[in-house]
Amino acid sequence: MSKECCSNDGENIKKQAIHHNNDHNDDDGHDHGSSDKTTFQMFLPGIISLVLLLLGIGMDHFFPQNWFKDWVRIVWYGAAYFLVGLPVLKEAFESITKGDVFSEFFLMGIATVGAFAIGEYPEGVAVMLFYSVGEVFQTLAVTRAKSNIKALLDQRPDEVTILENNTSKIIKAEQAKIGDIIQLKSGEKLALDGELLSESASFNTAALTGESKPDTKNKGETVLAGMINLQTVAQVKVTTAYEDSKLSKILELVQNATSQKAPTELFIRKFARIYTPIVVVLAILICLLPYFFVSDYIFRDWLYRALVFLVISCPCALVISIPLGYFGGIGAASRNGILFKGSNFLDKIAKIQNVVMDKTGTMTEGVFEVQEVNINSDFNKNELLQMVNALENNSTHPVATAIHQYVGKIDSSINLKNVEEITGHGLKANVNDKELLVGNFKLMDKFNIQYDINLADIIYTVIAISFDGKFAGYIIIADKIKEDSKSTIEKLHSLNVKATMLSGDKSTVVKFVAQQLGIDNAFGDLLPEDKVNKVKEIKSRNESVAFVGDGVNDAPVVALSDVGIAMGGLGSDATIETADVVIQDDKPSKIPMAINIGKKTKQIVWQNIILAFVVKGIVLVLGAGGLATMWEAVFADVGVALLAILNAVRIQKMRF
Repeated sequence: MSKECCSNDGENIKKQAIHHNNDHNDDDGHDHGSSDKTTFQMFLPGIISLVLLLLGIGMDHFFPQNWFKDWVRIVWYGAAYFLVGLPVLKEAFESITKGDVFSEFFLMGIATVGAFAIGEYPEGVAVMLFYSVGEVFQTLAVTRAKSNIKALLDQRPDEVTILENNTSKIIKAEQAKIGDIIQLKSGEKLALDGELLSESASFNTAALTGESKPDTKNKGETVLAGMINLQTVAQVKVTTAYEDSKLSKILELVQNATSQKAPTELFIRKFARIYTPIVVVLAILICLLPYFFVSDYIFRDWLYRALVFLVISCPCALVISIPLGYFGGIGAASRNGILFKGSNFLDKIAKIQNVVMDKTGTMTEGVFEVQEVNINSDFNKNELLQMVNALENNSTHPVATAIHQYVGKIDSSINLKNVEEITGHGLKANVNDKELLVGNFKLMDKFNIQYDINLADIIYTVIAISFDGKFAGYIIIADKIKEDSKSTIEKLHSLNVKATMLSGDKSTVVKFVAQQLGIDNAFGDLLPEDKVNKVKEIKSRNESVAFVGDGVNDAPVVALSDVGIAMGGLGSDATIETADVVIQDDKPSKIPMAINIGKKTKQIVWQNIILAFVVKGIVLVLGAGGLATMWEAVFADVGVALLAILNAVRIQKMRF
C-alpha cells in the first residue's frame, strides 16, 4: 500500500465527517486528514461570524443604533450567516444533484433560510454558526482518531541507508530492493522487512505489538518494518518489497477495517435514510395542518415551530458518533497490538461466552525444553546423548531442537548409517553396526524393545531411547507455560467467559496444563476433525465461541467459530489473512483485553444512541408544541452531537 493511500485531504475529511446520509464514508480505506488547514483556520469563519452576531444582538437590544435597521441589518446578519452557511448550502446543493435530497445540509439550509424569511435573523445565524462549529469539532475528532492510528502504525522512515561496496548510500525507502543491505543506526526505525546480519540487536517493537519491552534478535532472525534499533549499528538484508512488508499489510488491514460495519452502525445508517424524509414531511404538516384545526392560526408562528422541529431532527449525533465510537475501539485495540478486521467483530467479541484455545503456542511458549534425562547405568550417558543428538539433527521437530539445545554441538565423529524416519513413531539409524532408536514408546513396541516404565506416571512428552536392541532410557521434554497465561484465564472468568482447551498433544499434558491455569474444560489427543466436533458441541449449547490458535492449521475451527483470533500475527502472513482478530504478539493476556475493548466500545455506542434519542425526543415534542426555541434546537442537535463525540473519543484514552 503506497503512502498516497494515506494522504491528507482537508475537504474530504470534512465531507466524510458530516456527509453521513449519502454514505460518503471511509469504505475506500483512505485516511484523510485536516492538515491542509490549521485548527485556527478551520475556526476562523466561525469566530468572525460570532463577533458579527454578538455585535448585531448588542445593537438590537443593548445599545441601539439608528443606522442599524432595514437593509443594513439584513446585510449585517447575512454576512455573519454566509461566512459559516455557504459551505453547508453548497453541500446541500451537491447532495441534491446526486439524488440525496434529505441530507442534514438540506435540513439546516431550509431551517436557517426559513428563519431569515420570517425575520428571525439572529436565530438563523446562531443555528448555522453552532452547527458549523460543531462540524469542525466533529472533523477534528475524526481526524485525530485516524491520525492516532496512522502515527501508531506507520513508523517507516521515508529514506534508508544501504551499503554498496562497503560505502553507505541514502535512498528512498520505496527504491530499496530485495537483497540490499540496510545500515540501521541506533535509534533509527527499520523501513522494510529483512533478515538480521549482525550477531544480535535489540529492538523496540511497540509499533507492531503494543509491547514496550525490548526484543533481542539474533543473526539470521527476521526483523520487521517499524522496529526501532536500540543499541549499536546493525545490518539488515532486505527480504520483502516495501509495499509487501508486514507493516504495510497491518496498515491496510486497519485502513479497511471501517468497511466491515457493525450491525448497530448499519441500522443507524438505514434508519437515518428513512427518518430524515419523515421528519421533513412532519415539519410541513406542523406548519400547514393546524390551519384546518386552529382558529387563531398564524402562519409565521407555525412556520417557526416547523423550522425548530427540522433543526432538532438532524441525526448527526447518531451518524457521526457511532462510527467514531467503533473507529475509536479499533484504534484503542491497535495501540495495544490487537487488530480487528472490522467494527462488526468488536460487536461479536463483546458477546463471546466461551474462548476455545489451542495449547502449544497459545497458552504455552511452543518452545520445548528438556526437563529430565534418565539413562540406564549400563550405558555411557554422554556418548548416548551425543548419538541421539546426531540422529535428531535429521529432524525439524521442536523436540529435536530441545535436544540440540540441551546436548550442544553435534559430534561430527559419529557415523550414522541407514537413517530412517518412521512416521508417527520416531527415528532409526545404525551406529557402529548397532541399531539406534529414538522416538515414542510406540517405536519401542514396534521393534519389541522391552522396558519397565509406567507411562501413566509421566505427565510430559517422553522420548524413548534404544541401542543395540536394549532399552537405554528416556528424556522428558516439556513446553513452558507463558507468564501471563494464568492471569488470562482469571480475567476471562471475571468477564463471565468460559475457557476450553483443545489440543493434539497427549491428554495427560493437556489436562495438567489446564489444571495449572484453571481452564474450565480441556481435551487432548485430538485430530483437526475432533476439534471441529468439540466446537460444534459447544455451539449446540447456544454459546458464542471465539477460537484462538495459529489461524492456519486450525482453519476449519476458525471458520466455524463466531470470532477467529490468531496469536502471534507477526509470524505469519496467513494469520493476517484468515483470522477475524489478530494479536500481534504471543501474549494470551490480549484475549481478555480484546473482549473488554469490544464490551467498552459497545457500551459507549449505546450510551450515544440513548442520549441522542432521549434528548431529541424531548425537544422534538417541545418544539412541535411551540415550547422550544431555536436555542433549544441548537442544543438538541449540535450540543448532543458534541457530547456524543466526546464520549466516543473517550475510548481512545482508556486503559485496558
